[in-house]
Amino acid sequence: MTSQENGIWIVYILQCADGSLYTGITTDLDARLLKHANGTGAKYTRGRGPYTVLFTERHATKSAALKREVEIKTFSKIQKLGLRNAD
Repeated sequence: MTSQENGIWIVYILQCADGSLYTGITTDLDARLLKHANGTGAKYTRGRGPYTVLFTERHATKSAALKREVEIKTFSKIQKLGLRNAD
């Protein structure tokens, strides 16, 4: 799922193999997932693969995506697991 061409930012939640959750933002989800998989993504996800994408949400600006990422990071794990894709 690439949105780089049209400037769309994606907030995403991954479930790691250990059951933990990771929230991030990107303009190119496929490329970002490859980085997570090969260990060059976020430090937190290194060694925690494979990953399952649980949630994605599109935003028109980086600012909006960052605000939503921060908001989601304050959620409990149960709240995060309860999110449903609006896409």
